[in-house]
Amino acid sequence: MSREKTEAAAAFFAAELLNWYDANKRDLPWRRDRDPYRIWVSEVMLQQTRVDTVIPYYERFMERFPTVRHLAEAPEEEVLKCWEGLGYYSRARNLQAGARQVVELYGGVVPDDKAAISSLKGIGPYTAGAILSIAYNKPEPAVDGNVMRVMSRYFLLEDDIAKPSARTKIERLAASIIPEGRAGDFNQAVMELGALVCTPKSPGCLLCPVLAQCAGRAAGRERELPVKSKAKPPRPELRLAALVEGRGEHAGKVLVRRRPDSGLLARMWELPHVLAPDEAAAAGSGHSRFDALSRGRAAGTAAFAADARVLASATILADAKAAGVPEAPAVADADDSAASAGAVAAGTSMAGTAGDGRFDALSRGLAEEAGLLVRPVRLWSEEEHVFSHIRWKVDVYLAEFGFFLAGGREAAAGAAGGMAAEPGASYGGPSDADDLPEGWLWIGPEDMASLAFPNVFLRILNDYFARQA
Repeated sequence: MSREKTEAAAAFFAAELLNWYDANKRDLPWRRDRDPYRIWVSEVMLQQTRVDTVIPYYERFMERFPTVRHLAEAPEEEVLKCWEGLGYYSRARNLQAGARQVVELYGGVVPDDKAAISSLKGIGPYTAGAILSIAYNKPEPAVDGNVMRVMSRYFLLEDDIAKPSARTKIERLAASIIPEGRAGDFNQAVMELGALVCTPKSPGCLLCPVLAQCAGRAAGRERELPVKSKAKPPRPELRLAALVEGRGEHAGKVLVRRRPDSGLLARMWELPHVLAPDEAAAAGSGHSRFDALSRGRAAGTAAFAADARVLASATILADAKAAGVPEAPAVADADDSAASAGAVAAGTSMAGTAGDGRFDALSRGLAEEAGLLVRPVRLWSEEEHVFSHIRWKVDVYLAEFGFFLAGGREAAAGAAGGMAAEPGASYGGPSDADDLPEGWLWIGPEDMASLAFPNVFLRILNDYFARQA
């Protein structure tokens, strides 16, 4: 396309798109004023999340944190709880960190300078462009996935949008088209067109206001564009989680722990869980859990019986402080698959069918990682959760609490190493259910209103407490 034709197509695009937007734009809560803080919050929430999902979260968030100062001064736990269910929790942490910068550096006023706003935590080129153009009407492009798709089709751009060079090219193109005085409306109009008409798989070309000069449509390539190289699929991981049920004064409660201060899902609460070793993951590969149990036979059941003297000892001693390790639980005949399946179907204890290597892997893993001795009882649920780079498959087992070993991981490692030789040893003095290490809690349904959980554990816990009601 010649330069003259490109310029004419660009002028047509801007004029017709704005006319369409003025007549068809959605009434969204963050479009009702030009408050830069509210726009900032909405843009962060909308990253990798559908509009319909965001709206109720946005409204609750703004009610709880109506100004940048309210957000900056709030406890992080409250912010995460208000964000709970949206996922990608680093967005919430970065948003609050940026709000604190605005309060400390700019007196609580979101800056209108590109360099200043781009220096805030969690704000990249797209978010900076959105805030500057929508709140301050500055001619800055705001290029997201919708914009790259629309531009690629309309101007027949064949650059791979997964590459930074393509984004830079489209940012320059978008900046050159922005009509004077309507930067915010233009950026929102392109996004709106991509969300409602120029959609990824089934573009509504006949409804498009700029169809007449769309080069991609004219070439019959609207469904091929944009070009985007495939990203690596998320790495699969099998996680084994324990729903540890309390007894006595903790009856009706389950044991949870807080994640580390950094890394994935930092400082959120979760069920104790471990990454399954390869051999445990393979035990049920391609088969139902209960088939795996029946196929475990002597080798699997014997291994569990030996380990159970310590690591699965949570049959729970009447007096855990005595630290005596109980006898191995009775093991059912490995050939009695029908009986095993019947126990599962009835929702009864599966302690007698512990030939599944995952029972052992969960008990041993929690002991070695946290000094926590529990006894898995039966499978509760199977869950999946996809992060940007990891796909978790979470097998959740109901478990009985044993105790925490004094000395934590180090003591547990010693216990694990010596369990077969000394099945009756006390291993350094256990703690009871009331003597939890820092970062562990017994929680009931009432605590779900104040503690923030990642989506996968939120689903599990809500389901568990609902069934107990």
